[in-house]
Amino acid sequence: MTSTAHPMGTRPKGTILISGASIAGPTLAYWLTRHGYAVTVVERAAAVRSGGYPIDVRGTALEVVRRMGILPRLRDAHIDLRRLTFLDGNDSEVASVHPHAVTGGAEGRDLEVRRGDLTDALYSAVCDDVEFRFNDSIDTLVQSDDGVDVTFRGGGQRTFDLVFGADGTHSRTRELVFGSEAQFHRYLGYCFAVFPMRNTFGLSHETVMWNTPGRAAALYAVGEDDEVHAFLNFAQPEPPFDVFANREAQRELVASVFADAGWEVPAMLAAMHEADDVFFDGVSQIRMPRWHSGRVALAGDAAYAPSFLTGQGSSLALVGAYMLAGSLAGRDHTAGFAAYEDSTREFVAVNQGLVGEGGATLFPTTAQALDQRNDRLRKLGTMPAAEPRPAHSALTLPDFMPMRPAAGRRY
Repeated sequence: MTSTAHPMGTRPKGTILISGASIAGPTLAYWLTRHGYAVTVVERAAAVRSGGYPIDVRGTALEVVRRMGILPRLRDAHIDLRRLTFLDGNDSEVASVHPHAVTGGAEGRDLEVRRGDLTDALYSAVCDDVEFRFNDSIDTLVQSDDGVDVTFRGGGQRTFDLVFGADGTHSRTRELVFGSEAQFHRYLGYCFAVFPMRNTFGLSHETVMWNTPGRAAALYAVGEDDEVHAFLNFAQPEPPFDVFANREAQRELVASVFADAGWEVPAMLAAMHEADDVFFDGVSQIRMPRWHSGRVALAGDAAYAPSFLTGQGSSLALVGAYMLAGSLAGRDHTAGFAAYEDSTREFVAVNQGLVGEGGATLFPTTAQALDQRNDRLRKLGTMPAAEPRPAHSALTLPDFMPMRPAAGRRY
């Protein structure tokens, strides 16, 4: 935790607390400071999480990171996956295509980076101007006409003018203000696990995916490292709520689903049982009728998680954070939050709508659907590269004029 002290002559417009220091949170913090606010970010982890699986930055989101000045750094970190190979249940190759042919990415424009490379770049862009409280989280918040009284799990209480939840699909802020997740949770019929393992496969700048009906196993080699990201995805008609909070039960469920699988899956299961950082979740979206209530608003996955099937989670977080911060410029919070929703909701809707393409394309649940998908993949190899999906650039960023530069303010 760092202390805060405003230099003389820089009286803030107001104080804001942001919960979450992943993607939407630091992006919000960056732009809010430039619109004149004093910002605190609270994050339950001990530090910004480094490493992690590959993520995409596409379309409108590229303009956000360009305006933040971090696009060159992200270009340097670009993974440049060159091949996506699909295997059938007998380990035979179905097709080998460029990843953009499946994702709708734009060659030479869109970015794919390790999640940690993006979060590190965002943190570096804002850490001199914002107070960060790591190893902490919101315990309670109470709104009044004058502000939001917040108590922290690490101890202490403070009052902020506004509070923003950027704390992910399972947002604590959203639960405190809007109620249980169940009312906004749209389960999409799959569960998945992601974890690192040793690259003993000779893979480099490529992904290999093995499929049988309702099951997929993939190895992502983002470079020439000695580590790959293993991915296990499977159809599950109902969300297994009983295992979401039990790490051992998660591993047991994945192991049982893939117990008889071939290819490299046995080695992947062994690595999963040994890994310290297995990420398991259901594939789902968050859909809300409103993203704000009183003095609290949500951004990123907390408000509109699109699911990894769209490939747009990070891009929506970047764009939504920019739009939320800018919508407050020159407005009170009531008008600003309304402007945020009016200007951003259609962009969110068209990108969440991409989910119909992602699940059906990559993870068929029947033998017939899998055969049809494989036929489409074989044809992709003889077709020109796909055009970028219009949804990725469906919003043109307004120019919200910042009140002042953040100019290395140190908190």
